[in-house]
Amino acid sequence: MMTQTGKLSTGKKLGVVLLQLGGPDSLEAVQPFLEQMFRDPDLLNLRIPGWIQGWLARKFAVRRTVHVRQLYASIGGKSTIGEITHLQANLLAKRLRHSIDCKVFVAMRYGNHSSKEAIESILEAGCEQLILLPLYPQYCSASTGSSLNEWYRCCRAKGLDLLTVQIDSYCSAKMYICALMQRIHETLNKFPADISPHLVFSAHGIPSSLITKGDPYQKQIEQTTQLVVRECPKSLPHTLCYQSKATPVAWLEPSLTKTLKNLGKSGTQAVLVIPISFVSDHLETLSEINIEARRDAESWGIRHFQMMPGLNGSPLFIDALAELVLQVIVQQQSL
Repeated sequence: MMTQTGKLSTGKKLGVVLLQLGGPDSLEAVQPFLEQMFRDPDLLNLRIPGWIQGWLARKFAVRRTVHVRQLYASIGGKSTIGEITHLQANLLAKRLRHSIDCKVFVAMRYGNHSSKEAIESILEAGCEQLILLPLYPQYCSASTGSSLNEWYRCCRAKGLDLLTVQIDSYCSAKMYICALMQRIHETLNKFPADISPHLVFSAHGIPSSLITKGDPYQKQIEQTTQLVVRECPKSLPHTLCYQSKATPVAWLEPSLTKTLKNLGKSGTQAVLVIPISFVSDHLETLSEINIEARRDAESWGIRHFQMMPGLNGSPLFIDALAELVLQVIVQQQSL
């Protein structure tokens, strides 16, 4: 799905911007990272004055910091998303170099390597037109929407007014599905030959109210899951669930925790958890799934537990991103 504000020109210098969530790059950065997240009106639309949300954001961040620092300490003391996203950007730049002349930039929604920093790099590079490529395959107003809103706010503040085409989602892109399937098959091979695991597709949860308001996220998650299941061995049962609930309001169900508990109590011996909405390994996969969910699953009698690694630097995933960029350029030339 593509949105454009003009027509790209083959004679102008092109920049590709990878939009991603971001993460704290040290334990000391956890509190300011959380505070920045809680201040985001796209993530937490509290319908209150900004200064009140800012005050609450600081309170929430202080309250959560000790626990979240412990989680990051369990995976090495920082988020891996920054390193992985820059790896993806470098690999994409090399891949695109075979077809077009462009530069690839990273814009994180929270933390370092922000949209503001990316815009400064774009100005220094002399780019004249941009393609915005979110690293969220399924569109959600709290992730893709928030990153895009922040990008355009920073552009206005900097006076940057370049011709821009944005890719909103690619939940059903063929090469993206192929990249997922490759990772799934690699992980299936880790199970004993006589074991057929239950496939547990785990997506990042969002408040149900967003879906009620028309957010397409749930439908796109379901679409991606259906396309993957179509390519999986027919004998493997599957369940779609959601994780990372962060507020007391109603979120998408069922949860990952409830799903694993039900499977364990019903006698399921093996599960493969597939982080279907994540393209990089970070806290939600390395800690929430691979440590916490693994521990819980074992307590409920699940003897064989595997998590599909994130797409990270998968050559097929980099090919998928490159294909999306090149498709935009071809579509623009046909206008």
